Amino acid sequence: MSTQRLRNEDYHDYSSTDASPEESPSEGLNNFSSSGSYQRFGESNSTTWFQTLIHLLKSNIGTGLLGLPLAVKNAGLLMGPLSLLVMGIVAVHCMGILVKCAHHFCHRLNKSFVDYGDTVMYGLESSPSSWLRNHAHWGRHTVDFFLIVTQLGFCCVYFVFLAENFKQVIEAANATTSNCHNNETVILTPTMDSRLYMLTFLPFLVLLVFIRNLRVLSVFSLLANVSMLVSLVMIYQFIVQRIPNPSRLPLVASWKTYPLFFGTAIFAFEGIGMVLPLENKMKDPRKFPLILYVGMAIITALYISLGSLGYLQFGANIQGSITLNLPNCWLYQSVKLLYSIGIFFTYALQFYVPAEIIVPFFVSRVPEHCELVVDLSVRTALVCLTCILAILIPRLDLVISLVGSVSSSALALIIPPLLEITTYYSEGISPLTIAKDALISILGFVGFVVGTYEALYELTQPSSAPIFINSTSAFL
Repeated sequence: MSTQRLRNEDYHDYSSTDASPEESPSEGLNNFSSSGSYQRFGESNSTTWFQTLIHLLKSNIGTGLLGLPLAVKNAGLLMGPLSLLVMGIVAVHCMGILVKCAHHFCHRLNKSFVDYGDTVMYGLESSPSSWLRNHAHWGRHTVDFFLIVTQLGFCCVYFVFLAENFKQVIEAANATTSNCHNNETVILTPTMDSRLYMLTFLPFLVLLVFIRNLRVLSVFSLLANVSMLVSLVMIYQFIVQRIPNPSRLPLVASWKTYPLFFGTAIFAFEGIGMVLPLENKMKDPRKFPLILYVGMAIITALYISLGSLGYLQFGANIQGSITLNLPNCWLYQSVKLLYSIGIFFTYALQFYVPAEIIVPFFVSRVPEHCELVVDLSVRTALVCLTCILAILIPRLDLVISLVGSVSSSALALIIPPLLEITTYYSEGISPLTIAKDALISILGFVGFVVGTYEALYELTQPSSAPIFINSTSAFL
């Protein structure tokens, strides 16, 4: 696509906080359909290739990364890394399909930019089926629905993550030492239930999401990025030391646990919603495909290495987040707190996307003098909803797997291949491409069904051990 194409300033970019609109979500979406002002690429607020690469990396690194060692356990020491590699290749391919189809409709309709929902809607309008053409607007609604479910699912995961890590740090505070290597038994001091920790975080997260300006949130985003980067370096520094003999670890795990691997892995790889906004903001969009492939190669290597090394280090004792397996010394307790601080501030950024879609729906139906009250009330209700869901499902591994299976699989694997078929079918598309797209969508749908079923089934089973314990090889 030409570097001289225009950029719609009214489009709300969810990918980063560096060039976001000053107005609140309710103000911005009221004008979403207006003609707005336009500006050519290459201006000062466009991103360089390096900035785009950084945004791509940080949009794919979160709690899903920390759950990958358990995902490798659910797949097997050999099957896990191989499956992560295949899933990474397929996910990148689907991202490329989305970008290609978006470019196609930009040229065809003479538009400066189309987002994920627009692309699916225009794809259905190009379908040879009259029924799909007449119901094309449901394509946008479907994408918005799964986007809301995914982002609010992330927020539920954050509640559980914060509760687990803070509970563990506080319970082990009296026994925390400065020695990170000697094996010793630690008796945890029982405190309140993890669900009460979630309720403790609730008012603080409500106040955080009251910040409606992403330029203000960008400060918190920087703090989150720095704290999470330092934590990851310390986690790698620990798991590469004195790796136990892996001979007792199964190369291929039971097929019954593989659906849980699928849900966790696709949860980690679900960054497709950020692709088009990132490409749209570049000074030279022609470089984006290369950046996409390089960035996702780095991310896939990071996922495989952390998942494999974490499983090798902790074996069968690996928990829903690898931070829960770190030793009970002040250095690694600080790692848990640092990563938790990053996740806390990231909550507001993940929450911004569903708020942009949901809040204006209610604000537009009340008098002007009530808009602020309704805006804040809806935000409070949504945060409370994520807290309630987290309380109902207080197991980090199952929350991640369930969110990944239900919504991330649809956005990342099921929809893009079908979009390619509907977009190019009337213009001529090879049978091999149709077969490839159908295979990817079918596999994504099977993962969606089986992964959701298995996660729900596991939730109904009583846990044989306390949910939140430190089970490193050095501590009981």
